[in-house]
This record gives sequence, structure tokens and C-alpha cells, in this order.
Amino acid sequence: MNLRSLRLRLFVAATIAFAAALLLCGVLLTQLFERHVTRHCDAELQSYLRQLVSAVEFGPDGKVVLARQLQDPRFDEPLSGLYWQIEEDKTGLILSSRSLWDTHIPLPKDVVPAGQIDHHVLPGPQGAPVRVQERVIIFDLPSGSRTLRIAAAMSQSEITDASRAFAADLWPAIFLLGLVLLAATWFYIGVGLKPLETIRRSLSAVRAGASRRLEGDFPTEVVPLVEEANALLAAQDESLARARARAADLAHGLKTPLAVLQSDAERLRARGQDDIAEDMGQLAGQMRRHVERELARARLRGAAPSQATPLLPVVERLVGSLRRSPRGEALNWIVDVAPHLTVAADTEDLTELLGNLLDNARKWARGEIRITAEPVDPLLRIHVLDDGPGVPDAALVLLPERGTRLDETMPGTGLGLAIARDIAAACHGSLQVANRPGGGFSAVIELPAQARQLRHA
Repeated sequence: MNLRSLRLRLFVAATIAFAAALLLCGVLLTQLFERHVTRHCDAELQSYLRQLVSAVEFGPDGKVVLARQLQDPRFDEPLSGLYWQIEEDKTGLILSSRSLWDTHIPLPKDVVPAGQIDHHVLPGPQGAPVRVQERVIIFDLPSGSRTLRIAAAMSQSEITDASRAFAADLWPAIFLLGLVLLAATWFYIGVGLKPLETIRRSLSAVRAGASRRLEGDFPTEVVPLVEEANALLAAQDESLARARARAADLAHGLKTPLAVLQSDAERLRARGQDDIAEDMGQLAGQMRRHVERELARARLRGAAPSQATPLLPVVERLVGSLRRSPRGEALNWIVDVAPHLTVAADTEDLTELLGNLLDNARKWARGEIRITAEPVDPLLRIHVLDDGPGVPDAALVLLPERGTRLDETMPGTGLGLAIARDIAAACHGSLQVANRPGGGFSAVIELPAQARQLRHA
């Protein structure tokens, strides 16, 4: 379980809270129902007591009799759970319902005020507990007063069974209610976290270059976060612009001194001071390469987020330019790129990346350069192949490093492949170089492709 998920954390917290609340609610409802059933039973027993009191009569011989039987048939059913009993304190006379059979309820010998109802839970038939309502009635007769203890009782299992039956119906309902509440909670959490998804989509749009700022209708609570993010993006844009401007100023400031150094080196070489001229030329070349490399890196750091750029127009434009360059018109340029393929890269970055690779292939190819592209979800793989001599295997790992030149007789700074690698990495891609099995050199670029184009491929 990934508790780093905010949605899951909220759902787990809600589940625990609902479980505790519903458990407490179930216990309380069961207790309330038991109290309600108990009060109902007490009221029923009091009704039976009133009926018994009104039915008590004394015969000519002074014997206690009931003028009428109680209507509930359970009083006539042995061990039915509903009982009545009449005792006289002086004589110990016991008169009871048929349901008691051959047993009696041991009423306590405590003093109960006349007319007051007393409550007991006592052992009944077969030792089962019964709930008893007892009342002491004093009858004034010509022969003297008579005191009777009249009791009505009901088995305690009546209350227990009713409570259990209620609980058996209650807990499934509570469980179902809990599931409904959890489903509603999951929905509410989704609604509550929806602004975060909107922010994520806005950030994705900023990263893809479709927008420069977070845009959308955000809740009041999220607006401060969005404003801070937009302020941070604006500050970053300003900082990158200043950095690029400073790098450009530095490059322009160094361009003239470097040209002077190169000119001085040529003059020294003309005077026969070849060693000094060679040292000055190498130092000037190293400084120029460093400047060009840092300019390229500064431009990458300040570049706009990647956009969907069609690949074929960029390739055709570069091939058209290189065909008019030295050696380019004598080569056979083969372009095998589907028109619908696009890459998630800025047009200028893609142009510089492919331009460096194609220019390198132009320098070394003997007769043919082939450019192909194929979608490899979620990437687009671009091949730049030439039929040149290739490079020694030991030097392959050094080629993408800055300033690496395997042939000093060819013009260049040795930065082309290094800059291409940096651009590919900045676009979340990669560059791989290798010798072709049949001879020649291969450069393979993998860049993020647009999912829409891959579906059509």
C-alpha cells in the first residue's frame, strides 16, 4: 500500500473514522433497542399486574381466587416464558399460572410499600432468569386485612432474543451503509483533488511548450499556489534570459580577441616562428571551442519547453542546404522519413542536433548518406548513416566528448557530436554512435515522440 498517495491517505483515514463511528453507532443502537424492549416488557408486565389485582377475589372460606383468567394464552402454556404468581405473607398461600407448572418464583422477602411496583431479575423455571414486576396489595375484609404479593414475570430471553434479532438485521445494514459512505468518500476525494490534476495538466502543458504559465479555473484555496508557481516560472524565464544574454555578450566580446590571436599566429608562422604560432593557434582554437560549447549549453538551458515538431521538413531543409556545400553535391542523399512523424523537441534544437550529425556525415561519407526514422513507442528513433571509413572501435567512446577530433586535417572544432549529445539529453533523449557492420558510420538518436503521431504510424 503506497501511503505516499494523498488520495489513499484520505481514503484510509476516512475508512478508519467511518468504521469507528459505525461500530459505535451499532453498539449504541443495539443498547437503545434493548432498553426500548425492556421498557415495553415492563409496561406489559404492569398491565398484567393491573389485570391480576382487579381479578383477585376472596371466597366464602377466605380462599384467594381469580374472578377471571388473563387473556394471554401463554399463561396456560407450560414454561412459555410468561408467568404470574400470588403469595400471602401470613399463610404463604401460593396461586400461580399454569405456565409455571410445578415451580414457583422465589420472591425476595424485602419490605415493599403497599401499592408500589418493585422490579427484580430472579431465577425462574429451569433456572432461567425472569424479569419480575411485583406489587403488594392490602385488602380490607370484614374478617381483617389480607396482604397479597402479586407478581407478573417474563423470561429475560424474550429481551435477549429480540436484541439479537435486531442486531442480526442491524449489522448488515450498517456494513452496507459503510460501503455506500466509502464509495461516496472516494468520489468526494476525487472531486476535492481534481484541482491538483488540473495543475498537473497545466504543468504538463508548460513543459510541452503549449503554455508559458499555469492556466485554468482554480479553487480559492489553490489560487495562491498557482500564483506562486507562475511567479517562479516568470522569474526563471527572466533569469535564463539574462544568463543567455550574458553568455552571448561574453562570446561576442571574445570573438575579436580570438580572431586577433589567430591573425598573430599566422604572421608568426609567416616569419618562420612555427612553434610559437602553433602554440598560439592551439590556444585560440581551444578557447573558441570552449566558447562555442558554453554558448550551446547556455542556449539549451534557456530553451523553451519541447514542442511537437514535424521531422521531415527539418530534415529536408538541412539536406537541401548541405547539398550545396563542398562535397555535399557529390553525395547521394536518401531520406526515408514518413511525413506524419513528429518529435517533442524545439525546432531550433532539432535543427542543430540533426545539422551537426548530417554535417559530420557529409565530411566522411564516400558516396551515400541515408536518413531514416521509425516510431518505437514512446520514442522516435532517427538513423543517420554514411558509407565512410568509420572510426576505430577504441575511439567510439571518445567521439561524443567535447573537442574530440580524429582527423586534424578536416575543418571543425570537434564539438559537433558533443553538442548533439547535449541537445538530445536536454530533450529527454539519447545519442548513440557505432560503426556499421558493412562499413560506414551510424548515429542513432532517440527522442520522445508525440503519442498522437505514434498512433497513426
